Amino acid sequence: MNSAQDPATAQAWAALEGPAGLAENVSYEAHGSYPAQGSHAVQQVHAPQGETARLLPARLPVRALARATVGVCSLAAAELTALRRGAALPAVRVREEAVATAFVSERLLRIDGRVPTSFAPLSGFWRTADGWVRTHANYPHHRMRLLTALGIPATGDGRAPTDALARELASRTARQVQEDVYAAGGLAVAVADGPSPERHPLVETRRIEGTPHALPPAELPAAGVRVLDLTRVLAGPIATRTLALLGADVLRIDTPRLPEDPESHADTGMGKRSTLLDLAAPTDRKAFDELLAAADVVVTGYRPGALDAHGLAPDALLERRPGLIVAQLCAWGWSGPWAKRRGFDSLVQAATGIAAVEASADGHPGVLPAQALDHGTGYLLAAAVLRALTGRHVHGGGRHLRLSLTGTAGWLLHDIRPAPADGGDDDRYDPEPWLVETPSRYGTLRHALPPVHYDGAPRTWRHPSTLWGTDRPAWE
Repeated sequence: MNSAQDPATAQAWAALEGPAGLAENVSYEAHGSYPAQGSHAVQQVHAPQGETARLLPARLPVRALARATVGVCSLAAAELTALRRGAALPAVRVREEAVATAFVSERLLRIDGRVPTSFAPLSGFWRTADGWVRTHANYPHHRMRLLTALGIPATGDGRAPTDALARELASRTARQVQEDVYAAGGLAVAVADGPSPERHPLVETRRIEGTPHALPPAELPAAGVRVLDLTRVLAGPIATRTLALLGADVLRIDTPRLPEDPESHADTGMGKRSTLLDLAAPTDRKAFDELLAAADVVVTGYRPGALDAHGLAPDALLERRPGLIVAQLCAWGWSGPWAKRRGFDSLVQAATGIAAVEASADGHPGVLPAQALDHGTGYLLAAAVLRALTGRHVHGGGRHLRLSLTGTAGWLLHDIRPAPADGGDDDRYDPEPWLVETPSRYGTLRHALPPVHYDGAPRTWRHPSTLWGTDRPAWE
């Protein structure tokens, strides 16, 4: 299938302000399209005989969203590759089996054979006095804030007080829980009864005038591009993981005061390096400013305004570096009463009505077959950065990019239509060809191969994830 038969690809490419007609160069292959051998040696994983998966089955057109976001990211990479090679646009062929596997990468990850924990016991749907609420308590500080807001004492033996939480939530309204937990710095949202009519742009791009900034010839589209990665789970790290695949020098920076889940980092840290800097400490701030002075791209995944106190508001960065590309990601959009709230994919699914659309016959809220808002927005964000690099090369100046999980949710709910071939029992496939094993400092990682593909694209990352926070704060 080519993208002319896939309206979602055309929609996403238009949102990225891509040249008209170029999206027709994307083709999709659904079954039996195994990865060609590339220049990077990988150890293939052998799944149990007969083990199959499905291509992201759901009531909503998740499969169409997934292939379109990977398709436009692949096309943006091919566009920049052609520019840097001085050659014709390489063919863009995306395998839907690779896309489906990558969209559940955090679930397929194995570390020395161990299955990581995807959601903590206190994260999930809970009945309230008038409906349902969705909680997110995967991190210890979020767990404690949730319990504190509801007046539930933490157990001394480390066990999750799920029964006490269920009783307390059942005695309150969903909106009361939502506001009380938010006020305490925790994460909970009332589950919407149906799709929200509120809409946010899929991609926002603002151009800043400036001098030309041509990239030198190179085989990979992002070769030599320096990316400061100020993001956390999950969409932002997926975007920067993709830029690292395509040749960028990506350095993730975290505060030492906020812990990261090592399993999540093992999955999303591929090809990148990771360091810890306290921007309130003079020595660390000096190191950060030196990194920023040589950066091409800054990607942030914090709430709007959260980094402003450190002088990292987009306008401040662009005034300091007019040729910089600043790419921002948030959960709830860039305007409205929820803009500055914390959020994750699962919460956005609940609040926007996705959980209601995917509900079971007994009315229990449902979920998408993947954290598709995170993954889809991640590939869109990487595509937006690649297109900004192309624009800076051709026209000069910097760029300010903004995306949100809510923007992607609205696109899924209201705009995307599945292709006739989507769905049905014939969409089963074997994920084995899209899984590899790689030794790392975490142990042997079984992980998904990247789905971004064009002729000549890397098959996998240059190196696995390094241990979180252990790299030097310096460019390669």
